Amino acid sequence: MKKNSFDLLEMDEIDEIISEENGRHSEPPEDQQLPEEMKLLPVRNAVSFPGTVVPLAIGRDRSLALLDELDSEEEIIGLITQKKSEVENPKAKDIYDIGTAVSILKVIRSPGGGATTVIVHGLTRFRIDEVIQTDPFIKARVSRVESKGRVTKKLKAMMVNVKKMAIKVASLSPNAPEEASLVIENIDDPGSLADFVAATLNVSTKEKQEFLEEESFNKRLQKVSVSLANQLELLELSDKIHGEVRQAIDKTQREYFLQEQLKAIQSELGHDDKMQGDLNSLSEKVKNTGMPEKVESEILKDVERLKSIPQASPEYSVIRNYVEWACDLPWKIQTEDAIDIERAEQILERDHYGLKKVKKRILEFLSVRKLNPEGKSPILCLVGPPGVGKTSLGKSIANALNRKFIRISLGGMRDEAEIRGHRKTYIGAMPGRILQEIRKSGSNNPVFMLDELDKIGQDFRGDPASALLEVLDPEQNNTFTDYYLDQPFDLSNVMFIGTANYTDPIPDPLYDRMETIELPGYTQVEKLNIAKKYLVKRQVQENGLKQSQFSIRDEAINLLIEGYTSEAGVRSLERQIAAMCRAAATKVARDEAKKLTVTKKKVGEVLGPVKYESEIRNRTGKPGVATGLAWTPYGGEILFIESLSVPGKGDLTITGQIGDVMEESAKAAYSYIKSVAPKNKIDNDTFKDYDYHIHVPAGAVPKDGPSAGVGMFASLFSLVLGKKIRADLAMTGEISLQGNVLPIGGLKEKVLAAKMAGIKTVVLPYRNKKDMPEVPEEAKKDMEFVFVKRVNELKKFIFAE
Repeated sequence: MKKNSFDLLEMDEIDEIISEENGRHSEPPEDQQLPEEMKLLPVRNAVSFPGTVVPLAIGRDRSLALLDELDSEEEIIGLITQKKSEVENPKAKDIYDIGTAVSILKVIRSPGGGATTVIVHGLTRFRIDEVIQTDPFIKARVSRVESKGRVTKKLKAMMVNVKKMAIKVASLSPNAPEEASLVIENIDDPGSLADFVAATLNVSTKEKQEFLEEESFNKRLQKVSVSLANQLELLELSDKIHGEVRQAIDKTQREYFLQEQLKAIQSELGHDDKMQGDLNSLSEKVKNTGMPEKVESEILKDVERLKSIPQASPEYSVIRNYVEWACDLPWKIQTEDAIDIERAEQILERDHYGLKKVKKRILEFLSVRKLNPEGKSPILCLVGPPGVGKTSLGKSIANALNRKFIRISLGGMRDEAEIRGHRKTYIGAMPGRILQEIRKSGSNNPVFMLDELDKIGQDFRGDPASALLEVLDPEQNNTFTDYYLDQPFDLSNVMFIGTANYTDPIPDPLYDRMETIELPGYTQVEKLNIAKKYLVKRQVQENGLKQSQFSIRDEAINLLIEGYTSEAGVRSLERQIAAMCRAAATKVARDEAKKLTVTKKKVGEVLGPVKYESEIRNRTGKPGVATGLAWTPYGGEILFIESLSVPGKGDLTITGQIGDVMEESAKAAYSYIKSVAPKNKIDNDTFKDYDYHIHVPAGAVPKDGPSAGVGMFASLFSLVLGKKIRADLAMTGEISLQGNVLPIGGLKEKVLAAKMAGIKTVVLPYRNKKDMPEVPEEAKKDMEFVFVKRVNELKKFIFAE
């Protein structure tokens, strides 16, 4: 073949030739003769099948040399696939053994010396028997490979199924020629059908080579059928996804065009756009909220942004919610204070019994507020055991000021965003609890109670206590910035009141911003009066009774206080009264009685045996046992301290789930006793030949604090002297290594605990004598208080005669 016989054609003309040849698809002749020796053209990443027309891009020198050596255009050559496409000059080992003999329909050389395109028509399969030449191109002896098989009903059914699937694949494939379905429909030979479909499948070169090497057209058609089914499934899924995406896009575009058309129609009719009118009203709402000028300017910019964002956009709803949130905040709305000191005093007396010191401080607070409304008042923190009325005091303050009351619990709060909110860039972002509650109250000057300040948590999400620093600092909270709002909001008008059971867990920077007011526990007389004045009436009403249907005698209330509750507050007492009310409600509901009067006997019938009895007589009465007094977040408690000696070497063991401070107190007491042993006629061998064990019972309950030092000393001193300590005596105080008794805290709670336990004499540090006015007179009644400066003074009166 000569080079000048090559034609110059455009790509669309090449496609037309291939389409035309495939449209005239004819089954390969069964008697196709092959030359004994045939030139081989290796191809990469392609497999030619008999009966198909394919274009080949020829660029390698060896392949071009083969084309130049063709004797005529009718010469048959062999297309053989390379095993590895990266091999540039393939040898016999680099090509498969079976290929397709083809006739050349057209050789087309591109202008400018580009790649040469050869259009070939597959004729029949051949097998390489022997490679006889490798340069300048491969030449081999070949033999024809006959297709084998048997036409059965199953095969005919498979042909029908393959044709249906192939036609469907052609309809779903965007690049399939239009006449492909017609060609497939007209193929009657199973081998030809398998070859034609295999040529169009989107599978790997290796898999196509396997189709070509399969001599049985039954098996070949079956393999093609499986691959065709897989491809059809993928195409159908892809078409479904494409349809859904297209449907969503079409719907969005349709809505957009309709909105634009609606705008145009309304504009022609002279009507204002509804959306525009809505945004104009939103702008007016922003201007009427009373925001600071800078804040208003920023919020109005967001309103302007809304005008250019489609309503269907997620960003529209995010910005719209933010603007409405900002508008709902009470920037200028506040309740007018009505501070009447006499009225406030009446409210406090009406709602709370006792607590004279606390009420006095609250009235002072309100008086200063009345005289200087613009002043920066301190942040109050009510500290006391559960059930003493901290939260209800906050309500009373709000009532006295005629302000809204808000309460949030900080117990267990670990996320800083609970206080400051989330940045609005996050999905589902919200403001913090501070702004949320102020928005709900509708006033920018409520009484805001922060409950459980001592139970704030901290973890990887931030430190809520640190976030509260800005909230509770009068110098900073006039520009409090929530992460969501991202604009300063004035909290200086809010009256914050904190509550805590005790102050130790409160972080120092936060504690420094507050003034603490301590609410100690109640005496038995106070509990009796609280029950008669408040608790009984409330529980009668809550249990559906009338006041005429229930009454409880003082002796029964005292029994409830002494025998069924052990607390500083009155929460448990109210639960026991509720139990008595439920018993009465049951009898009234059954028509068994019209009224129930609760006596001491009735208490036992409803609540069962007494739960709390004095253990003083049972636990004391032996050398080495002393009664101490302790303070806990839930009120005062008595503490038994036991000492025991066993033969040993003078070691000291301390048990009972005690902390480091109490352990140090025990060691200090032990060392001091050893130092004063000669003065007290104690043999030094006592400490050499015996080990001493100090134990504080109720070992499952953690205990710590320095005030048990005097009790530790008394217990050990009693043991080494072999003398019993008085059963009606309790003591508290910190001991130094020199034997000095140092002052303690929680005096009232400890005295109340001693009173409830039946103690008659209490030993206290001398420096606590000035604090005795804090203890109610009814608590001091029938009790003796001994104040000591040094522990040696104890031996004069603590031992039983």
